[in-house]
Amino acid sequence: MSEQNFDIVVLGAGSGGYAAALRASELGFSVALVEKDKVGGTCLHVGCIPTKALLHSAEVADVSRESAKYGVTTTFGGIDIAAVTAYREGIVASKYKGLQGLIKSRGITVIEGEGKLTSPTTVQVGDDTLTGKSIILATGSYSRSLPGLEIGGRVITSEQALELDFVPKKVLVLGGGVIGVEFSSVWKSWGADVQIIEALPHLVPNEDESVSKQFERAFRKRGINFSLGVRFQSVTQDDKGVVVTLEDGQTFDGELLLVAVGRGPRTANLGYEEAGVTMDRGFVITNERLATSVPGVYAVGDIVPGLQLAHRGFQQGIFVAEEIAGLNPIVVDDINIPKVTYSDPEVASIGYSEAKAAEKFGADKITAYDYNLAGNGKSHIIGTSGSIKVVRVNDGPVVGVHMIGARVGELIGEAQLAVNWEAYPEDIAPFIHAHPTQNEALGEAFLALAGKPLHAI
Repeated sequence: MSEQNFDIVVLGAGSGGYAAALRASELGFSVALVEKDKVGGTCLHVGCIPTKALLHSAEVADVSRESAKYGVTTTFGGIDIAAVTAYREGIVASKYKGLQGLIKSRGITVIEGEGKLTSPTTVQVGDDTLTGKSIILATGSYSRSLPGLEIGGRVITSEQALELDFVPKKVLVLGGGVIGVEFSSVWKSWGADVQIIEALPHLVPNEDESVSKQFERAFRKRGINFSLGVRFQSVTQDDKGVVVTLEDGQTFDGELLLVAVGRGPRTANLGYEEAGVTMDRGFVITNERLATSVPGVYAVGDIVPGLQLAHRGFQQGIFVAEEIAGLNPIVVDDINIPKVTYSDPEVASIGYSEAKAAEKFGADKITAYDYNLAGNGKSHIIGTSGSIKVVRVNDGPVVGVHMIGARVGELIGEAQLAVNWEAYPEDIAPFIHAHPTQNEALGEAFLALAGKPLHAI
């Protein structure tokens, strides 16, 4: 048994934990980073990075099928899943190696093993006790299921979907949120039949309604089937496939069922409650500055209620390191964190939807402008439809940007600056956007809201 002392002990080395450790070491703290699996966590190993590799492979498949309309002769010969896997694993391995090198170069002590909070200042890992003046909980999330829905056999989560060594012929997807539509998009591009089951009235239900409706039209056009507004009731499986029954008696059959109903906080049996940390349904409750109910103990990322996004955890990790250092960092509310869905089409948004803005500021106090990408040269060239909607407070700032179309995820940077800097359309309308870019569509929307539309009707 050994005891080691640090300024900060971080429990979990995913996006939130490793960002906290890197920033804390930069600020001169001694840091222990405890991880039972691999540094990088869900995002790097089974989430953001590998799924985007699959989505890029899917895009290449679509481009090769449709190349004739761009004057290029190709033939699509199918998906070599072993090669896709090698490509995906190669990217993850490279990023993992880079991250390990970065952590090592900063002098952070990585402790391998499952850590448990044993007091407000100690974490136990096997026989070792790590003592920290401050402790940061960053234990992340797992793929949730529904009550009575057992994962196993042909009923899989996103982690297993990632590792499949074949392309299913027909697949059912439970959940029309980000994870569900991204896998649906990949499988459709690879030649599978896809059926999504979503209990809410829309796909990507957390987006502005106009975006959800356009998204549904685009998926319908791609031949992706979906059932909306009726809840899942039960699933049966045998060695041939799965059958899902909905509450209204409808049934769907497929080879596999992907359960994509969200992620739950990974906090069970880690000693949080025993140490006095206030919890709610498995989540760690913090104040807006990410402090828990126990002085000196903070929490970041997916275990804190709100958006479960890698970049939110990352930002919160940096925030807490700076908070401990007394730098008084600024709070970024969840509403002003960018969200991207990387399916085809892509969806990107930040800030208030039109409906939420009307609720908050008053319907007569806001203006929304929806710019159709049909008028954008670059969008036409790459063959995408879609739109960019900007919401402003009258005589006030831009409070929301909602985009749909190929590659719009790359435009979220400017949208994020406009919303978080509380920019007025009149102030940013004069800024010039390079031509031809999809970025110009944002410029056009700002011009329109500033009362001087150019290409807009």
